[in-house]
Amino acid sequence: MKTKHVEIRHFHLFCGLGGGAAGFNNGEARVGNMQARFRCIGGVDVDPAGVRDFQKLSGVPGTVLDMFDRDQYTAFHGGDAPAGWREAMPDDIRRAAGNERPHIVFLSAPCKGFSGLLSEGKSKTDKYQALNRLTLRGVWLMLEAFADDLPELVIFENVPRIANRGRHLLDQIQSLLQRYGYATAETTHDCGQIGGLAQSRKRFLMVARNVEKVPHFLYEPPVRPLQSVGSVLGRMPMPGDMLGGPMHRVPALMWKTWVRLAFVEAGSDWRSLNKLAVEDGALRDYLVVPEMRNTVLGVRDWDENTGVVAGRSGPLNGAFSVADPRMPHSDTRHYNLYRVIAWDKTANVVAGSSHVAGGAMSVADPRSHSGFGGKGKYIVTPFDSPSNTVISGSTTGQGAFAVGDPRMNWNENAHSSKLRVTDWDHPQSAITGARGPYTGATAVADPRILHRGKGDHYLTGGHYGVVPWQESCGAVSASACHDNGRWSVADPRMPRIDEKTIAVIRSMDGTWHRPFTTLELAALQGLIDPEDHLELDGLSDQAWRERIGNAVPAPAAQAIASEMGRTLLLAWSGGTMQLALTPIWVRPVAVALSVAQGGRHE
Repeated sequence: MKTKHVEIRHFHLFCGLGGGAAGFNNGEARVGNMQARFRCIGGVDVDPAGVRDFQKLSGVPGTVLDMFDRDQYTAFHGGDAPAGWREAMPDDIRRAAGNERPHIVFLSAPCKGFSGLLSEGKSKTDKYQALNRLTLRGVWLMLEAFADDLPELVIFENVPRIANRGRHLLDQIQSLLQRYGYATAETTHDCGQIGGLAQSRKRFLMVARNVEKVPHFLYEPPVRPLQSVGSVLGRMPMPGDMLGGPMHRVPALMWKTWVRLAFVEAGSDWRSLNKLAVEDGALRDYLVVPEMRNTVLGVRDWDENTGVVAGRSGPLNGAFSVADPRMPHSDTRHYNLYRVIAWDKTANVVAGSSHVAGGAMSVADPRSHSGFGGKGKYIVTPFDSPSNTVISGSTTGQGAFAVGDPRMNWNENAHSSKLRVTDWDHPQSAITGARGPYTGATAVADPRILHRGKGDHYLTGGHYGVVPWQESCGAVSASACHDNGRWSVADPRMPRIDEKTIAVIRSMDGTWHRPFTTLELAALQGLIDPEDHLELDGLSDQAWRERIGNAVPAPAAQAIASEMGRTLLLAWSGGTMQLALTPIWVRPVAVALSVAQGGRHE
């Protein structure tokens, strides 16, 4: 039987960067010899950068359009609209769709006013009430734009809290849809389970079915198990790797934030910090131990004086952090603050404000060894194994340049004075024939090491010398080092006290607790495969993260589109109801396209 390709056109209001449109484009449906081909005919959004991203992801141009009416604009912006501004009308929506008629319309209106991250009081202000009313106005604009030939299906998506904070608006939307001949139903669904993502993302969903055009059931998309975070991130380059592009850079955080993250238990949040014992502004039971040199990542007590302020005083080169007791404490904080996700667990919802202090946006990355200066540092080579390559800077801190020598004969019968160091003010032991540090107390703690006399080359050799920033340096010798000449500089370019940095601290569980990169959030959201590259419009991580967090996960949209496509093909083929292994969306927690609710019944 020859396959007949049937086009299903979809259109997107409040399209954002185009996650929903990209997912619908990938929908798959087949009934008999009819094969669906999904095609996006346009999208509308007020954000120009988001619309440019929409074109990249959906393959069709989007339209920048402010859908406020004049009163809503004034309430939201706190002032009159500028000259030349006009209200969007149904004709604008038709033009945005290329003057074509869609079979499916997807609306994902702004959700900030309904979100639980916004306080109840603030959500009731004129600004956010105006934003909330865009839900109703958007549906009205769409229905009027295509009133001559209405879409078969309408999908309205938002945060679950809209069912409470926006109840009066949802009732008006349902009434409006019913007047245009639609049966409606509402539910919540988990995008993560529908799309097989590595995050749990529960969303509100209202679906409207044109009663005359679609008489058939719509079945639920199959539910799949959630993936772990590591199953996605493990396929990507290490954070900060240039292969990932600018969206894969590690966010710079304040030093105290890095320390907090290090002490948050994987799978927990800021409440882990309550378990730490703090005395006089310092952790009683733990120290931040540097891996390279003393005082690296050092934290000063609040009541302690600091050391010398060096030319470059940063957390990675000295004790230039402080345990500040003025940390604001509030029991009303969001419970997900500073939460660190375990590598083998699923992520929480990727929100528009995806920051370590705003939710569970950090991960316990077990691949931290590659972020600690490379393999080989301080490795001790077994006596019966070959050494690594001998390089010019062969020290214990640069590679496996120490050996586990079994010939030391450290046993109970060994001489008790081996490696013994005699105090400066104590008598020496007997001088024996075999003098050496391994055979007796033949070493001394000499206090005169830096108290040299006149004529000693050490006195005038410039050892540990610091060159002022504005002066010239001496000749650079082959053995130039900080302890044998003037090979240090007083660098005036010290970072500001509030300057952010990128740090790697090995946490107590042996992993690197760090924020997700923007690219990782896009992969968790299903916008790209972990092996793919993504470049969104602009250069701001904050703007990228907001658009990613507001996006509809493409795999979830694809799963919904596939089931809706199958329903449309069945209606267009004139066939009868087709059985499926998944439930019909008629349950209290699922969408019913086959049952009218409210005042209309079949």
